[in-house]
Amino acid sequence: MTKLLLSLHVLVAILAVGSITVAASMFPRYALQASDSGDPDGKAASIAAVLHKICRGYAVAGIAVPVFGLATGAALGVLGDAWLIVSLVLTMGAGALLALAVLPGQEDLLALIEAPEGQDGARPLASRLTMLTGIFNVLWAVVTVLMIVRPGSTTSA
Repeated sequence: MTKLLLSLHVLVAILAVGSITVAASMFPRYALQASDSGDPDGKAASIAAVLHKICRGYAVAGIAVPVFGLATGAALGVLGDAWLIVSLVLTMGAGALLALAVLPGQEDLLALIEAPEGQDGARPLASRLTMLTGIFNVLWAVVTVLMIVRPGSTTSA
């Protein structure tokens, strides 16, 4: 059962979090392109909208990552280990950042794209969104390293 839980945890993390990191990282570029006059056919705006939908959809699916992670940790008897607790705190931080800053920032930027008079504010918002997405990605990178190295584990290298 532990192997199944761990496999599900890793698969959902790769599929959900991986998709979010890629889509969220690409979003500001297309949103800025759509807000400039260089998108007469609206292709960049459509791409930005699809990237936002990907982020939103996979954010919901991503809730399964800590659920399977906790189940795996319980099966392995490591729920009290410091590396797991730190990973959970970082995961909650990444989730909060996504839900409270990245996704709303994407929505704000999409709203600016649709309102021609507001497009002047797109660049600062896109820059802030790029930074927040980078922080989100770094948090997941740290969690991934903690999951692999597991400091204090007898199996860590």
